[in-house]
Amino acid sequence: MTSLVIAEHDNKSIKGATLNTVTAALQCGGDVHVLVAGSDAAAAAADAAKIAGVTKVLHADDAGLAHGLAENMAAQVLAIAKDYSHILFPATASGKNIAPRVAAKLDVGQVSDITKVDSPDTFERPIYAGNAIATVQSLDAIKVLTVRTTGFDPAAADGGSAAVETLAAVAASANTTFVGSEIAKNDRPELTAAKIVVSGGRALGSAEKFAEVMTPLADKLGAAMGASRAAVDAGYAPNDWQVGQTGKIVAPQLYVACGISGAIQHLAGMKDSKVIVAINKDPEAPIFSVADYGLEADLFVAVPEMVKAL
Repeated sequence: MTSLVIAEHDNKSIKGATLNTVTAALQCGGDVHVLVAGSDAAAAAADAAKIAGVTKVLHADDAGLAHGLAENMAAQVLAIAKDYSHILFPATASGKNIAPRVAAKLDVGQVSDITKVDSPDTFERPIYAGNAIATVQSLDAIKVLTVRTTGFDPAAADGGSAAVETLAAVAASANTTFVGSEIAKNDRPELTAAKIVVSGGRALGSAEKFAEVMTPLADKLGAAMGASRAAVDAGYAPNDWQVGQTGKIVAPQLYVACGISGAIQHLAGMKDSKVIVAINKDPEAPIFSVADYGLEADLFVAVPEMVKAL
C-alpha cells in the first residue's frame, strides 16, 4: 500500500499545504511518494525529498506543467495512478481543481476535505458548515482524497532523504492555454499559513475605517488580515481576505475577530484556531460561543486601546 501526495509548489519551493497532506498520507499507512510536476522545478523536488516520512519523489518537468493547469496536471497524475492505493491533494484551490478530474477518470468516488484518517479506508470530514462530522468509508481500489490542511499537523520540512526519480512528462493538452495571472502583492504573512490572523466584520462600516482600525493592530501583532464575508461583500476588504466556508479556512495560533457577529459561514472557516479572541458590542453575538476570550465593547474604542497597550 503506497500513497501519492500531489505537491503544491511555485517551481522553486514546496508550499506549506504539502506538508500537512504528507502527514495525512502517512496516517493512511505504507510508503509515501510525492509528485512534483512543474517546469524547471528541480529545486522544489529537492525540497520535497527532505520532507520527513517521504520515501520517493517523482519529478515531472515540462513547460506545460509550469502553471499547474488542471487538465495537464490530472493527465500527469493519471499516468501513474494505478501504482497507488491513495492519491492525496491539499484542499486548496489547486487541489480542488485537479482532484475531481482524477477521480472521474478513475471512476472512483472522491472523499473531500478530510480532517482525520480513522483507517486506510475510513475518513472523517466536516459537513453542514462544520456542525457535524461525517465518517466516510471508501471501498474503491484507489482512494482520491483532498485534505483540509488545518486538520493535520505539518510534517517536518527537513530530516528526510528520499530518492528523486525523473518521470516522463505527459503531452500538454492542446485545448488549454495559460493566458496570464494577476498575483496580489502582500507584505503580510499568507492568510492560510499565518500564526496570527486579525479579522474585521461589517461593523467597521467602510473600507477606510477597516484600514484605519484593523491595520495598526495587524502591524503590532505581525498578523495576516482577514475579513468576514459581509465585510468583503460590502467592499470593505478584498476577496482574498475572506475567511469562512466560502472563503479561506484558517487555524492560526491566535485569531482576533473584531465586529464579526459569528455567522455559521464564518465560524466554519476559523473555529479550529488555537486561541480565539472576539470583540463585539452585542452580548448575544454567536462569535462568543466559540471564543476563548470575549470582550463586549465598541471595537472603535477597544481596538485602538489594544494597539496602545501593545
